Amino acid sequence: MTPVKGVKVLVVDDNALILDLLMKGLSPHCDAFAAADGADALLKIVDDPPDLILCDYRMPGLDGRQLYDKLRARQQTRQIPFIFLASRSDMEEKLRPMVEGVEEFVVKPFFIKDLVRRTKKVIDRLHLEKLQNRAVRPGVIQGRLEEMSILDLMQSLEMGQKSCRLTIRHDGETCEMFFSAGQCADARLGDLEGEAAVFQVVRWPAGEFEIDFNSSASRSTISRTTTGLLMEALRLMDEGQRDGVAEGVETT
Repeated sequence: MTPVKGVKVLVVDDNALILDLLMKGLSPHCDAFAAADGADALLKIVDDPPDLILCDYRMPGLDGRQLYDKLRARQQTRQIPFIFLASRSDMEEKLRPMVEGVEEFVVKPFFIKDLVRRTKKVIDRLHLEKLQNRAVRPGVIQGRLEEMSILDLMQSLEMGQKSCRLTIRHDGETCEMFFSAGQCADARLGDLEGEAAVFQVVRWPAGEFEIDFNSSASRSTISRTTTGLLMEALRLMDEGQRDGVAEGVETT
């Protein structure tokens, strides 16, 4: 999938090895840039404010908490969301009161893959918000699946608890999904409707999408939550791939 560029993420960590691993993990999904400590981060943020800050809590000099406080005190930077990396003791004693503007608290140690997955959900939501701000028509945003996959779109709508109509076009086919408070309530693709339509369309690798926040669901053909729907779709895709491999082995 084409990286979701246009979302700037500042990664702050005084451990050079961890910083390098985080940058390599996030770079395919955003415009990532690095800072070696809190003071370096503050200078870069003032010069070029990011859309998201992924920050270690304990650092020499200006630590993560002090950086957070300084940015919250400035009108230009007070809205920038944070993801904090911290030990469990720091999280429970000092970080939990900082709810405003903090998207995630990630306990150290962590797997890079898991951190990237959690961060990417926030990146996708921020990307969707940017598209909404650039909308040509009020309440309507458009894009390509090469920028955001159907899975990413649906997760972002669920995270944002959005009500809308998501229209997806691919090779002459059109699917309409209707969301209510982030939950996919209805889907239509030709003769298919409900879950069957969703399971078919999530396989589309390319195409165009349009999200109309002026439209809402008029009926309900789906009982699963959006998360449950996506998990089942991924299971079916994985099952189909295994069956395809098995058939290939048998025919050789």
